[in-house]
Amino acid sequence: MSKDFFRTVLGDMPTSEMGLTYSHEHIIIEDSYVTAAHPEFLLNDLTKISEELENFYKAGGRTVVDTMPANSGRNIMKLVEVSQLSRVNIIVPTGIHLEIYYPENHWRYHYSEDQLTELFIDDIEKGIDQFDYSGPFVKRTGHKAGLIKLATGNTPIDKHQEKIFRAVVNAHLETGAPILTHTNFGKQALEQAKLFEKLGANLQHVVLSHVDRAKEVDYNKAVLDTGVRLEYDSAFRWKETEPNYTLNLLENLLPLYPDQITLGMDMAKNAYWKSYGGSPGLNYLIETIPQFLQSKGLEEHHKKLFFDNPKKLYAFSKT
Repeated sequence: MSKDFFRTVLGDMPTSEMGLTYSHEHIIIEDSYVTAAHPEFLLNDLTKISEELENFYKAGGRTVVDTMPANSGRNIMKLVEVSQLSRVNIIVPTGIHLEIYYPENHWRYHYSEDQLTELFIDDIEKGIDQFDYSGPFVKRTGHKAGLIKLATGNTPIDKHQEKIFRAVVNAHLETGAPILTHTNFGKQALEQAKLFEKLGANLQHVVLSHVDRAKEVDYNKAVLDTGVRLEYDSAFRWKETEPNYTLNLLENLLPLYPDQITLGMDMAKNAYWKSYGGSPGLNYLIETIPQFLQSKGLEEHHKKLFFDNPKKLYAFSKT
């Protein structure tokens, strides 16, 4: 399998057509178990979402990575429609999210490593279930997953999460699909990276998200030294009374790790979307990061952050 394509909800494309890419977004979060408890996560209005993505496209954006994996609010048909309406490429994940996104008796806890591996591979190679594994019938669509996601929380990685890791790496090695993870405020990021290395994942195609929330330069260095990629998405989240730790990390680490850092917005709350009447909106990075890089003499890294690094990271690659 060649390294020069990425898989979107509408099909495979050469990485040369990826364009300006946001590396961690939430485009659709359907009415689901988690939105019942957290209505601020509900993102299912096709008109509003398409409007936001159309504005992103007009500003130069071309590709976004959606990060809702199996049975946690993913709606493959809405993602297809939004991509068609906005012309923005959307990479859709398989995999398993954080435990809070599922009821306590969910199948994620009962399926074996082999069953989870098979489910992830089928999402990537056969197509995502129209019903997103919410019922007894599976009706696979022609729309396939382009990456695999897993998540860990505040506490050390447990046996159940290790099972998810093994299934994710199995599917990654079998299909060549890249891996994206959730960390809680950067916690367990170093442990994630070491476990991926132990399991034989291709670390150039593994990205750990939200590690800028860990704040410390040395900690981020330690994670980057393993060879994984990092995704930062909190530039707009820091309070005015505190430093912008995301920008501080970029200033310190881009010269040292120019090929390993990507950016996103992670706008999982509808209050962040301009089309929902919120702020700062999806175009925030396009509007602010170039000026920041210029002010620090780091202009050369703009192409790396938004074009070159995502292109390499999200390409399919069998080791």
